[in-house]
Amino acid sequence: MDTAGARRGVLRCLVAALFFGASAPAASRLATDMSAFSLAGLLYLGAAIGALPMLGRTPPSPTAMRRSAVRLSLAVVFGGALGPVLLAAGLTRTPAATSSLLLNLELVATVILAALVFGEHLGRGVPVGTLLVVAAGVILGWRGDADFRWGALLIAGACCCWAIDNCVTAGLDELAPAHITLVKGVAAGTANLLIGIVLGGAPSGLPIIGALVVGVVGYGVSITLWVAGARDLGAARGQLVFATAPFLGAIVAWTVFADPVDAREVASIVVAAAGVSFVLRSDHSHEHRHSAVEHDHEHGHDDGHHDHRHDHGEFVEPGGRHVHRHQHGELVHAHAHVPDLHHRHDHASELGS
Repeated sequence: MDTAGARRGVLRCLVAALFFGASAPAASRLATDMSAFSLAGLLYLGAAIGALPMLGRTPPSPTAMRRSAVRLSLAVVFGGALGPVLLAAGLTRTPAATSSLLLNLELVATVILAALVFGEHLGRGVPVGTLLVVAAGVILGWRGDADFRWGALLIAGACCCWAIDNCVTAGLDELAPAHITLVKGVAAGTANLLIGIVLGGAPSGLPIIGALVVGVVGYGVSITLWVAGARDLGAARGQLVFATAPFLGAIVAWTVFADPVDAREVASIVVAAAGVSFVLRSDHSHEHRHSAVEHDHEHGHDDGHHDHRHDHGEFVEPGGRHVHRHQHGELVHAHAHVPDLHHRHDHASELGS
């Protein structure tokens, strides 16, 4: 396995989790100052601002945009438009720490979709870990308060929307992660903010600045890092690492916002953390075939898959990472791997399966 790539993917998803986890309790405070649509719009416009410094020097080509149009549209609609609105509506009915922990349901939905719809290999550990996270959600989510149950349902709906976004985005190898974040932020942010203004009037004052700041870090930087990490790990495993976000968000809610510590929340953290740790090492090895493909993504020449030459006729030194469009010839080999961009093959009909 490309162990350096896996470690890099884990680190990227962990940092993304840190930023997003801290943003949930902060966003819950803003949810009382504006409508769900306005908050979602400002958060994603902030995400677009956060992506600007990471865009790089090469804009996406028209061909890349055309090839990515369907997946990118799904990411914008579900991940950038519907998901944030449902979350913002749920935050008004749910305590900050509890809402942060409920976001673990995104992991469950992502794993199920990645396996059943997108054919991603899970191995033995991922389903067991997912069951533990489901158990943690049950521990957390059952209370007698009807308003709480509606809030939990809305947050669960947001998690399902983001699961669709996760699965389609992880396979977008034609666009840079920052380009994906920028498109989602501008398109979804503008649409939701306009809807919010029409339905409830324009927000004003410091809450606007606060929402944009939360969006820059908790959405813009976080989304960009997650997309890059998921390319190294696959959508399900990337989300498993990202599932540490609710734990970090709960700690922020308890320490920074002085939310009361609830025994139910502590118990759910323990169970969910066990599920996450159970599946972190889930690579597998078998003989598999790589079909010929041409795509554009960050890569190095030390992982056994990138042996192309550049225009000047030389290989890039091992370890030197760069981005450009390149080709892969057909290849059959065996090594330990996870479902990164180069290993999303069909295990039902794969060699050696």
